[in-house]
Amino acid sequence: MERIGNTARFATPATGRAMLIRSVEKFLRAHAIAPTSFGRLAAQDPRLVLDLRNGREPRGVMEARIRGFMAGYEAARETGRAA
Repeated sequence: MERIGNTARFATPATGRAMLIRSVEKFLRAHAIAPTSFGRLAAQDPRLVLDLRNGREPRGVMEARIRGFMAGYEAARETGRAA
């Protein structure tokens, strides 16, 4: 917690969620993947992206799974290009 004047600033969980959805949206655009397809591939949940857009806050394990999927997908594409 950081004190500024009479107010205190707290790191909010929404900050992490905002960063996650921003990363997911960027990934979707970069790879031309439909949101429902991404959800099915990353978490077996076709509503995942819609729910994230509407404020869903995934637990740490789910966030790690989503980020891991994106990293693995990009690594696989890079390996495919190099071959």
